[in-house]
Formats: sequence, structure tokens, C-alpha cells
Amino acid sequence: MRPRLVFVHGIGGPRDPVAELDVWLRALAQGARTAGHSRRVLDLTQGWAADARFAYYGDLFGRSQTQGVALDGDDEETALVGMLLREALDERPAGPVGVEEERVLRHARAQLAQEGTAQGPGAAARQVLSAANTLLSLPGLRTAGGWASAGLMVGHLRQVTRYLRRAEPDREGLTLDVRIRRRVEQALDPTGPTIVVAHSLGTVVAMETLHAHRGPVPLFVTLGSPMGLRSAVGTRMRPQPLQAPLAVERWLDLWDRDDLVTAGPPLEKVVRPNDRAVKPVSGRVDSDGLSVHPVVKYLAQSAVAGRIVEAVETATRA
Repeated sequence: MRPRLVFVHGIGGPRDPVAELDVWLRALAQGARTAGHSRRVLDLTQGWAADARFAYYGDLFGRSQTQGVALDGDDEETALVGMLLREALDERPAGPVGVEEERVLRHARAQLAQEGTAQGPGAAARQVLSAANTLLSLPGLRTAGGWASAGLMVGHLRQVTRYLRRAEPDREGLTLDVRIRRRVEQALDPTGPTIVVAHSLGTVVAMETLHAHRGPVPLFVTLGSPMGLRSAVGTRMRPQPLQAPLAVERWLDLWDRDDLVTAGPPLEKVVRPNDRAVKPVSGRVDSDGLSVHPVVKYLAQSAVAGRIVEAVETATRA
């Protein structure tokens, strides 16, 4: 019996779930080849090794993700995006920074520090947009998240704040976050082994979903997770305090220093172990410096793909 392999996406615009599944599998196969698992590449891409599924929830956000962010948007959402950006900049890992990069970061911090001081409709949104536009002048950051504009960047980051607000009920009274978790839950195997690979906002969604999941999860992989941003993200997650889901048997967390949303301490310092003593094991990966946040950059890393392939093989033999 094949184990299930579930991919959980993060922020971004609308996508084709079928095409995305193929993209994720091909990136995983590239990493598997680098990790010395060339014999399993065809098994992965053809779906022979695992019952691969793409848990898609992007359509639930509803609003157009291609038009950026309106200046008269929700003030609370805007404030939370500003908090996320401030914390990401403040918690950015130490390292060599050029004169121009330091100037840009200092200017963006100053713009975000002014949030809430301006008056009039859309004032807070204009300040956050200004800071985002400043940040996009950094070499590589514009492509790091695939953002063509500050409006698009803020619009995508708003997906994080909308999920964490636990609002926007539908006709049945189900809030946005509940509807999103249901999509992920439907992709999991209720009784058999499921390897879960989540990216960005998807790591938050997946962790919360797995707390209610009873089937075994031999490996939980989080890539580019914002959970280390404790004020903007971690303290708003459920349940509190943060703890590894009981179903998870191993947890691998990977981050890239140049990935803006992975700032903050390693996840093992903010997430408690579950009753099996399982907690996140974090590791750093280094991309080529361009488009570091998109998931394909992470999946193509041998340190990521190798562990996933090994978990699939072990679950198949069990």
C-alpha cells in the first residue's frame, strides 16, 4: 500500500492544483536526484511511490490576488501585515550586510514605525505599502517572493493575517481558517501514513490541522515557515502554547537566510515537543539568492528531498 504524500501550499495568487502538484513533484524529484535517489525519480513523478495530493485552498481567499491591495482595505489586516514586516526585519538573522542594504532596511523600519500616526482613510495601508516598496528595492527581494509590486507583496502577506484573524464566516458560520483546514484535512489519509510537506502559510495551516488528525504522520516537513515570528504569527496560532501535533513522528524544518518570512528563532525554540518527545529539527539551506521563498527552491535541496524520499520508502515497507 502506498503512503500518502500531501503538499500544502502557502501565500500567493490563484493556481491550478493539478499543474502545481506536477511542479512540486518535479522539484522534489530534482532534489532526490541530487540526494542520490535517482532510481526513485520516475516513481515520484509518476505517482508510483506515493499517493501524492495537493491540498489547495487559495480560492477560499476570494479577493483577487493579482490586483494588489486597496488603500481602503481592512485596517486590522493592514496593521497585522505591518507587524509581520516589522518583526521579520527585527528578527532577521545576523550576517554581513552591505551599505546600501543597511540603508534600505533602516528606511523600511522607519516607515513601519510610523504606522498608525498618519490620518485619513487608507493612511495605514499607504504606510505599509511604502515600506514594502522600499523593501522591494533590495537586490533579489523583488524576485524572492515572486512579487512584481509592493501591492502584490502586501496582498499576499494579507493572506496570513486573514487566516489568523479567525473571521470571515460563510453562510454556515464557518470562518475562513476552518474552511482552509478542512481542505487540508480532506487530503490526509485518516488511517494510513501521510507524509506532509508544507510551505509558508501552509506550515501554519498544516500544523493546526494535524492537531486534530489521528492517522500517523511519519514525517512533517515545514519549509519557509513564519512560525518563528512569534508576535505576528506564533502567538496567534492554536492551540497555545505551540506544541508538535501528537500524530507527528518526525518533524524537519528548513529555512533560508534570505527568505524574509523565516526570521526569528529556530522552531524547536518556540514549539514544545509532543508526548512522543518529537519536536522540530531545524536546518538552514542556501539557495542561489534568487526567488528563495518559492517552494521549488526548497524541494530541490537534497537535504529536503532526501528525507522525504526516505520517509516514503520507510512507510511503504511498514
